[in-house]
Amino acid sequence: MPDIPAGKLPFRVLLVEDDDDHAELVMRHLRRHYPRHRVIHVHDGEAALDYVMRRGPYADPDMSPAPHLILLDLRLPKLSGVEVLRALNQTEKPCRIPVVVLTTSAAPRDLEAACSYHASRYVVKPREFEEFTTLMKEIGLYWLSCDEPPAGLGGTCKA
Repeated sequence: MPDIPAGKLPFRVLLVEDDDDHAELVMRHLRRHYPRHRVIHVHDGEAALDYVMRRGPYADPDMSPAPHLILLDLRLPKLSGVEVLRALNQTEKPCRIPVVVLTTSAAPRDLEAACSYHASRYVVKPREFEEFTTLMKEIGLYWLSCDEPPAGLGGTCKA
């Protein structure tokens, strides 16, 4: 990873995705277009909550720094993306970390559930590679194009 100029902080993106092919596409795109930012990948909803709430293997903040953005699939093992959103909203002090739901589901009930738990955005993954690449570029431009993360984002949630 290239050196980060003074005053320029990298974003930390928590990618919660159980499909390794989808995760690789997301990580490859973010590394190519936003090389100074860090992507942390977990495979299930339980690991996502452990990471954000600094539990278990993610308890050390030096080894598991708080994310500034969460990219969250809905169809996950252990806990679904909706269950992750629900848990984040039920913490004593709700998280201020933006959550972009990045899923294959276009079902209205999934969109409604994600919105009811305050997802920042709901994005359906396109099936075509070129469309997926364009989508990742748009997500990056919208969420990662600042010089540094906004103050107050990336705080740890407390249950």
